[in-house]
Amino acid sequence: MEKSSTLDYINQMFPTEASLSGVEPLMQKVHNEIRIVDAEILTAVHQQSNSGSKAKEDLAAATSAVKELMYKVREIKSKAEQSEAMVQEICRDIKKLDFAKKHITTTITALHRLTMLVSAIEQLQVMASKRQYKEASAQLEAVSQLCSHFDGYRDNPKITELRDKFKNIKQILKSHVFSDFSSLGTGKETEESNLLQHLSDACLVVDALEPSVREELVKNFCDKELISYQQIFEGAELAKLDKTERRYAWVKRRLRTNEEIWKIFPTSWHVDYLLCIQFCKLTRTQLEDILENLKEKPDVGTLLMALQRTIEFEEELADKFGGSGSSRTVTDGFEETDKTENNNQAVLDIRKKYEKKLAAHQGNQDDDKDLAVPGAGFNFRGIISSCFEPHLTVYVEFEEKTLMDNLEKLVQEETWDMDDGGQTSILSSSMQVFLIIRRSLKRCSALTKNQTLLNLFKVFQRVLKAYATKLFMKLPKGGTGIVAAATGMDGHIKTSDKDERMICYIVNTAEYCHKTAEELAENVSKMIDTQLADAVDMSEVQDEFSAVITKALVTLVNGLETKFDTEMAAMTRVPWSTLESVGDQSEYVTNIKMILNGSIPVLGSLLSPVYFQFFLDKLASSLGPRFYLNIFKCKQISETGAQQMLLDTQAVKTILLDIPSLGKQTSGAASYSKFVSREMSKAEALLKVILSPVDSVADTYSALLPEETPSEFQRILELKGLKKADQQTILEDFNKRGSGISQVPIATSGVPVISAVAPAPAPVVSQLSGSLIASREDVLTRAAALGRGAATTGFKRFLALTEAAKDRTDGPFRKLFNA
Repeated sequence: MEKSSTLDYINQMFPTEASLSGVEPLMQKVHNEIRIVDAEILTAVHQQSNSGSKAKEDLAAATSAVKELMYKVREIKSKAEQSEAMVQEICRDIKKLDFAKKHITTTITALHRLTMLVSAIEQLQVMASKRQYKEASAQLEAVSQLCSHFDGYRDNPKITELRDKFKNIKQILKSHVFSDFSSLGTGKETEESNLLQHLSDACLVVDALEPSVREELVKNFCDKELISYQQIFEGAELAKLDKTERRYAWVKRRLRTNEEIWKIFPTSWHVDYLLCIQFCKLTRTQLEDILENLKEKPDVGTLLMALQRTIEFEEELADKFGGSGSSRTVTDGFEETDKTENNNQAVLDIRKKYEKKLAAHQGNQDDDKDLAVPGAGFNFRGIISSCFEPHLTVYVEFEEKTLMDNLEKLVQEETWDMDDGGQTSILSSSMQVFLIIRRSLKRCSALTKNQTLLNLFKVFQRVLKAYATKLFMKLPKGGTGIVAAATGMDGHIKTSDKDERMICYIVNTAEYCHKTAEELAENVSKMIDTQLADAVDMSEVQDEFSAVITKALVTLVNGLETKFDTEMAAMTRVPWSTLESVGDQSEYVTNIKMILNGSIPVLGSLLSPVYFQFFLDKLASSLGPRFYLNIFKCKQISETGAQQMLLDTQAVKTILLDIPSLGKQTSGAASYSKFVSREMSKAEALLKVILSPVDSVADTYSALLPEETPSEFQRILELKGLKKADQQTILEDFNKRGSGISQVPIATSGVPVISAVAPAPAPVVSQLSGSLIASREDVLTRAAALGRGAATTGFKRFLALTEAAKDRTDGPFRKLFNA
């Protein structure tokens, strides 16, 4: 209805004339609704007028109630203040009485405690004079507690007097206890049965005194016990390195003998523990003096025996007293070594099995604070044995001599060959070398993990470098000297089939050593002290073995090249200028194939894919250019000879491409095939230039061999058999053409790119470029045809050969025409 007008509404209600009959009922209905609405409005107006007056009355009543409430609050506050003042007035006298009672009570208590303190001190004085230690220990604790209550009265003369008296009594007790303990160990304890109990009671007094008294008593006792030890082992007879074991036997016997007597000490004092610490420090000092005062290098067996016994003693102490430090278990201990060495028996005596490795002692070993902290977990491991560290150079030298002697022996006994049925293709000496190195590492790591282990690791490096040198020197060498230089054999390496197998074994052995050396360095870095771990590095040794691998593979290639010398010479002796027909591949090609068939399967079976691929790349990069240069060594080459040589070139290329399959390693055959095709394509291009007619030989040479030199072009003319006058004419024309135009290698599409050196008018350049491009395309087309034997009189001979060989399915000649 909001969007509709009144007229639209009426038209909607009465759309026709007949519907007007409903107007009256509608009007009546509307009037009724109007009356109802009017009544509702009137009622609402009445209600609104009544509610306004009622709201005013309610507001007035609330305001009155608030005023009355505030009045009552002020009245209550006033009465509370009056009550507080009244209470304070009443309690004023009571507070004074309370303070007075408190002071009287404190005074009575203090006087009572003072009486007790005076009485206790007098009793303690009597006990001290009679050496009644058990009763005095309890009385000391009581007096100490009573004195603590008078800490606030230090300025009182009476209290100061009592404190001084108590201090003197404690000093008297201390002197009595120390005097009584001086008799311990003199034999009186066996004569007087109650002496041990008396000293046990004295320990109670020591516990009641200051901790410093207990420390002093224990230290004096330990010093007294070690006086005899110091006197015995400082004498000329026992102050020797080979008597080290007797030192430890003495203290263990002392601990075992006095175990019952030392039970007088409370377990919390750890007397035996502290005695062992002082014994270790004293022993270390004496051993340092012995090692430093040696007039000559110590015997290796004696030194290691002393060190081994020291380590075992330290381990026993660590197990007994639960010392800190990691004790890592190891498997087998020392292994047997060469029985012909000097001092062998002494070394074998200490090479036995044991279960725990010993960690180096950390921290300041001369710090007396360990005596004040009994049970703190002192680290016995290394406290004595670490003094041997600076003097273990002789041991390292002994190990180096043993390793080098074993290396020489292993190399001399090496057969440098093995049966075909062997499971590995590495030399047995390499495994033996690392075996003796591992044994040496176990021996040293059981003794020390500090600088000596690092020094021994450097020995391992020298031994492995020496082994790498042995492998290097075992490789076949080329001819040297005046005779070799005069005969042209300088640097040529001759290798037999056995030599080739040996070279493969050397490659595999060097690879094994390269990998195992890295694992050895990782193991040593885990064993050695963390501060020295960064110095453990085998990169130089690995570089040595990498050099051996490279040299061995190059030697392998050079050996094969030397085998090809005879065939390359045979190629130059073929009468290429007088050949009458083109036949199957030449004999020298067949011999090349026989050489490769004899070597490649063995090399492929022994070398890993990586090194076999490296060998193939080196071989292709050597044989391809050599074959190319060998063509120039030939004398005159006729057209028929060039066609035969082109066939041979294709056959050699096929032989080289078949090498990966021959060696049964085809993982990198794709890249190798591209490399061979690129290298051999130069020889094919050279032969196509030789096959080209005289009038277009210069264009063919520029198109197929754009990077070559004029001197080589002149040699090509000589190979074609041209006279000097004809050569001169062609060379002059070639040189003129080369001075005016700069050649760029031809694109794969066969269209050469030519750039003018000097600027020229546009029409001239366009005409020149068009003619040259047309000329180059013609030359390339003709050269390709020549390569297949067409466009010459030799084509008829090619057809005859094709008819004769049409029933054959293989062979270089058939492959040439199928290409």
